[in-house]
Amino acid sequence: MQININGSAKTIDHHTTVAQLLTTLQLEPVRVAVEINEDLVSRKSFEQTHIQDGDRIEIVTFVGGG
Repeated sequence: MQININGSAKTIDHHTTVAQLLTTLQLEPVRVAVEINEDLVSRKSFEQTHIQDGDRIEIVTFVGGG
């Protein structure tokens, strides 16, 4: 299945959830915000939200500093 992540095309398995995608990308769910097709996905629903073919996903990583 073809999706677009932060402007780059990527192929993933069918039935992939947001949580599984983050694991594949080695990103910690508590440190990111995820949008699918311009809709914000709540962190509570990462496990239940399935990605569909053609979805446009934006992932923003939070960076601490001081």
